[in-house]
Amino acid sequence: MSPRIGVFGGTFDPMHLAHRDMARALRDELALDKVHIVPAGQPYHRAQAPQASAEQRLAMARLTLGDEAGLWVDAREVRRPRPAYTVETLTELRAEYGEAAELWLLIGGDSLAALPGWRNWQQIFTLANLAVWLRPDLPTPPLPPELAARWQARQVADFSKRTQYGTIRALTLPAQAVSATAIRQALAAGRPCAGLLAPAVVDYINQQHLYGR
Repeated sequence: MSPRIGVFGGTFDPMHLAHRDMARALRDELALDKVHIVPAGQPYHRAQAPQASAEQRLAMARLTLGDEAGLWVDAREVRRPRPAYTVETLTELRAEYGEAAELWLLIGGDSLAALPGWRNWQQIFTLANLAVWLRPDLPTPPLPPELAARWQARQVADFSKRTQYGTIRALTLPAQAVSATAIRQALAAGRPCAGLLAPAVVDYINQQHLYGR
């Protein structure tokens, strides 16, 4: 059987346990063999640079996931000496796994609405399927006209016809009750983050004096 591969990118500043739970749910709901967790090296879409360096965010991702089966921290975007674009990462993964592989890119509903602003966004549909995380606690922003038609035409509700790329599936993943922003603020204020971060990540943050610690 051809491999089924997921891609979950983000700044992960820091990666927290809700991120891990989302990756687990993506793996399980889509019956994936492997999920690439891809920290962004130089996130071009953010107004402010991450507080932790790319290498520190990579280290915290590895500490969060440990040896979790089917979840793998992918350093390719951190290793690039320039901003990395999703279409480039998907092109590389498609070449590595082959044309028969089933690729799934996880994005949030807010990212879906912003997709036309991504580099070569139309090409993404020729490389991967989209798994769109719709948060029950947040409304999905209106889709631009150029994307709304694709949303209607490509959306599938089940896996009766699994394909290598080109479809969109809405997922109801665990509600993310905490954000990396809120965690950074709590850490800067000296408040505990027990249950939000892996203990090894808390130790690392303290050792590296990150986020005002």
